[in-house]
Amino acid sequence: MQEQLASFSVEQFLISAASTIASLAYAKLEREDFDQAKKAIDAFQSLVPHLEGELAGDLKLALSRLQVAYAEAVEQ
Repeated sequence: MQEQLASFSVEQFLISAASTIASLAYAKLEREDFDQAKKAIDAFQSLVPHLEGELAGDLKLALSRLQVAYAEAVEQ
């Protein structure tokens, strides 16, 4: 496993982690587990400044959409 990790660039790992955390945040929102959704969104947000490349823009957009979905969900 250590060799597999060594073969990844940090950028690849961050993008994978951010994508996974975004999926988790959406799942928590769907279940109305707002505390867990907020933690996931905050973790995702902390990764975004470190992302570069083609997918960075998509992930920034996903973060914005998650933040809006969270705000709308907790208002109801």
